[in-house]
Amino acid sequence: MSREDFYKKCREDYPTFTYQGYSYDLNNEGISMTFDFSIDGLSEFHPTWFIPRINPVDSIDEELIDEMVFSLGMVELVSYWKIACPPTVIIKGRQLSAEQIGWWKKLYFNGLGEFYYTNGIEEDFDDFMTVNCQGDKKPRAINTPQERPRILGNKKPRVMIPVGGGKDSVVSIELLRDKSDVNCYVINSRGATDATVEVGGLTDRTIYAKRTLDKNMLDLNAKGFLNGHTPFSALVAFSSIIAGYLNDLQFVALSNESSANESTVADSYVNHQYSKSFEFEADFRRYERNFIGSGVYYFSFLRPLSELQIAMLFSRFKKYHGIFKSCNVGSKQDIWCGHCPKCLFVYIILSPFLSVEELDAIFGKRLFEDETLMEDFDKLCGILPEKPFECVGSRDEVNAAITEAISKYAASQLPLPKLLMHYQDSAVVPAIPFETFKKQYAYEHALDEFFEKIIKDALTNEGNN
Repeated sequence: MSREDFYKKCREDYPTFTYQGYSYDLNNEGISMTFDFSIDGLSEFHPTWFIPRINPVDSIDEELIDEMVFSLGMVELVSYWKIACPPTVIIKGRQLSAEQIGWWKKLYFNGLGEFYYTNGIEEDFDDFMTVNCQGDKKPRAINTPQERPRILGNKKPRVMIPVGGGKDSVVSIELLRDKSDVNCYVINSRGATDATVEVGGLTDRTIYAKRTLDKNMLDLNAKGFLNGHTPFSALVAFSSIIAGYLNDLQFVALSNESSANESTVADSYVNHQYSKSFEFEADFRRYERNFIGSGVYYFSFLRPLSELQIAMLFSRFKKYHGIFKSCNVGSKQDIWCGHCPKCLFVYIILSPFLSVEELDAIFGKRLFEDETLMEDFDKLCGILPEKPFECVGSRDEVNAAITEAISKYAASQLPLPKLLMHYQDSAVVPAIPFETFKKQYAYEHALDEFFEKIIKDALTNEGNN
């Protein structure tokens, strides 16, 4: 049976998914949350979260907390819904407006674009899900939506930076640390996240959240039920405003770049990084402002930059080079596996700015010599139309980085490694030259004058080096 046929059968056999409710316990240590879901006739699920309070806010708006917890559950549910994709989702105990239902459906549909694509499922927005609210509790009334927090005088803004262990959050930490009161936010810490905040001297200023998946979901995945990518960064968004509010922080400063806006499959809506895109970022801010009202401002600090520019800035923060990790395959072992498209992408994007010896020290091998990576290489640079389903940069900046790497090999009179020889033979012509890419600036962002000046000064200083 094809996955699409299995998908249709699941929807017939299990026509309803129910968000039964949620509970939480808030004290001085933090907030513990449990969500209650069911695929009716198949299984129940009770995932949990814990978000600590390391700098507790003085007063708590209980109605606001309740709304934020409920909303986090609305994101969490999609990880369980996708097991059988029931056509009807029942929300118990709540009423949502038509605008809210449309917002959630857009997040689910676009956030599951990769899931549908990789499972070979054809679906459309109107038919994939109907949301049925059963309850009397009306949406939270926001009479005067809050604007972004104001930065007054010489007082440093209180900023929380989500840290995933890669290069991007390092750049945010280093650019903001002297100009802001920086805290970090980590979900399910691992070696690279712990090392990043430790090297940054921020361990005591880090909010370590814990998310636990329900074992029933893992068991059903093992039995062959539907599985695939979900919009994890939407969980970061909704959980981070809880963390920010409970810890008296004004801003959540993401490290998502302009490159995240590019689709993974050319000429389609399928984007592995949809919930990192500016479209989602703007949608989230609008929803939070109109229906939640935490007063915590969520934005991506690195949005004006490309992956190439972030790599350029990261290359000077040498103390992190031995500890950062972006490889999903090797994340549990805290290693670069050296065999996946994410490892190859990071190698490519750093290659214009680091020596071969510096890359050796990070990756432990020369990825440009590995012919088994040829298909991933072709996907990254656009020789093949489908990018790898990883958080990687745009095709244009990959080509610019590869072209500069080839120039460096020529200048050093080193023989070209196999993947770069293949690239030359393919006669790819970069659409945007490397030097132009280094100076680009994306104006689709949500930075105010204070944060934008930090980014522009960093680019200016880099240009003068």
